[in-house]
Amino acid sequence: MPRMYIRTSHQPRDPADVLEVIERNMFGTLVTGLTASHLPFILENGPLYAHMARANPQSSMLDGEALVIFLGPHDYISPSWYADRATAPTWDYVAVHCYGRIRVHDGDETRRSIERLVERMEPGRPDRWSIDALSEESVRALLANVVSFEIPRRAHGRKVQAQPGREAGANARRDRAARAERIHSPRGVDAPLPVTPASRRPDRRLPAQWP
Repeated sequence: MPRMYIRTSHQPRDPADVLEVIERNMFGTLVTGLTASHLPFILENGPLYAHMARANPQSSMLDGEALVIFLGPHDYISPSWYADRATAPTWDYVAVHCYGRIRVHDGDETRRSIERLVERMEPGRPDRWSIDALSEESVRALLANVVSFEIPRRAHGRKVQAQPGREAGANARRDRAARAERIHSPRGVDAPLPVTPASRRPDRRLPAQWP
């Protein structure tokens, strides 16, 4: 499977940055062949864990190499932010592509995969739910209707790309500072730009250590 294009200057500076993007943007896109599904993924002790409805046609395509895409914060970058306006606009973004051969789970592993997701999402809720609230019959029906799988960590392709657009030249440091100030400031500063659902997300900021 072809890998995502990424410049050397845009490689992640620390493998921990890649894991942080996955953890904070766990709703990924699973791609097998030309078929894709949007699923929550849990990264735990190495592998990525997920499950999908057995009725999903892609559930019969989990027998080979797969791609999982995690999209982090992103935003439009206007040339008007820079001292030198003679440049083209660009789009800053962070993305992680994970590649690997899927291993489908058996019944016990499928239950554990569902429990793993519930344990990640339920803490802190006033009426915390667990799979134990279901009868054994309901649990059996649930497990029969989903396909659970994992992608081993050793098969991950660590691909992160932040697209600064202007990473060289005498004004590079000043341009990076201007871009960061605009991205991290309220949208009121950029009234002409539309306020999209993505831009309203609290985690839309680019990590400080990335350009």
